[in-house]
Amino acid sequence: MNLKIFSPLFLLFLFIISPTFAQKHVPVSQAEIKLSFAPLVKKVAPAVVNIFTRKTVTQRAFPPLFDDPFFRRFFGDSLRKSPQSRKKVQNSLGSGVIVKSDGIIITNHHVIKGAEEITVVLSDRREFDAKVIGSDKRTDLAILKINELKGKLPFLSLRDSDDLEVGDLVLAIGNPFGVGQTVTSGIISALARTQVGINDLNFFIQTDAAINPGNSGGALVSLDGKLVGINSAIYSKGGGSVGIGFAIPTNMVRTVLTSLASGGRVVRPWIGAEGQGVTSDIAASINMKRPIGVLINRIYPKGPFDRAGIKVGDVIIGVDKHDVNDSESLRFRIITQPIGDSLSIRFIRRGKKQSVTFRIEAPPEKPIINKTELNGFNPLQGVLIGNLSPALADQIGKSLFLQGVIVLKIRQGSPAQRFGFQRYDIIKQLNGSEVKRIKQLQSLLSKKPDQWVITINRSGKILSMTVKR
Repeated sequence: MNLKIFSPLFLLFLFIISPTFAQKHVPVSQAEIKLSFAPLVKKVAPAVVNIFTRKTVTQRAFPPLFDDPFFRRFFGDSLRKSPQSRKKVQNSLGSGVIVKSDGIIITNHHVIKGAEEITVVLSDRREFDAKVIGSDKRTDLAILKINELKGKLPFLSLRDSDDLEVGDLVLAIGNPFGVGQTVTSGIISALARTQVGINDLNFFIQTDAAINPGNSGGALVSLDGKLVGINSAIYSKGGGSVGIGFAIPTNMVRTVLTSLASGGRVVRPWIGAEGQGVTSDIAASINMKRPIGVLINRIYPKGPFDRAGIKVGDVIIGVDKHDVNDSESLRFRIITQPIGDSLSIRFIRRGKKQSVTFRIEAPPEKPIINKTELNGFNPLQGVLIGNLSPALADQIGKSLFLQGVIVLKIRQGSPAQRFGFQRYDIIKQLNGSEVKRIKQLQSLLSKKPDQWVITINRSGKILSMTVKR
């Protein structure tokens, strides 16, 4: 029969009902009918836990005005501690991932921040108390340990997150909105997201797997059943998932876990240099074909980069086999490597590609911090100060190039607090003399002048204060 005699409407009908025309078919085998993530979920879900925290907060029963040091001189703390102030137990929830059979759990720092009690609930509904082994605010990661555990627990192995590619299928497992353990699926939408602004060390995996409040600290799992990231944040205008979620890569998790699991703190390697991402304008000015890499604009004398031969004006374009596109990606590639290892740095100098090898080091504690509390009749009475070194600057999240004497703590009700000094103020000058070390500052304060003119660096702003005797 000749199809040309049929009407266009009949041909459309044939197209809809015909498997050949529609390029679709019903399942033809038992294996096709049973395609599912269920076997993978059954394997990995028991290693993902719910975390419930409790902390006591004091509800204010007085105006914020009474926090002012001036008013507290007259009224003291009696009003602030009056019976009208009520204490309330605040509950919060999150998720975590068991990464060792003895009950070691990875979660987010913000999930357990300030918690007085932590309860871990397993997928089989068993409940355990847990304690914090260590926490790192800058990476938003924390390590927990289940108390009084008998037996071993299922756990997830960490996969090399650098093996991921955009388009890979992943599962996100957590406890959104406290409804119980939930599994969502999606793909890797992007790698090495550095402009997110979630924490101090920005380098995230982006996924469209649904992540909602309560998923924080949960697992991002690849199809081979391994952990590739810790779900940390979402982009959302209304609080719910819009398909843009961010996870901390396991290569960062592994570094923090190694440092904190033994009760230590995270020591981040340093390069002894600062730079900025290459923009289109910078690329054009130095005859680069496209804007990639980090332009080095400052070198710490006798630091790792200085000794390796890197110079101001060099453009770092790669670390080992990984390309570097901005300052955050350079930092990530450095700080996720063990101290003592060696790395190959690829860079461009005057249009020519070169490479050098440098040894990864911890920031030096030079000069020694020498914590000292200042006393005597002066505006700085009651501050605890220390000599600023690269090691201390890294510990408190400041530029490793800062030098001088830094305020570490201020005694409550002290003259220094009344004059408005704040934690992490850097004392730059006293009565026109530059302050570099604690001994020098103590010597200047002992001269008892008619007035003190103090210059400080507060978060990059230079401020001056004059106090008369």
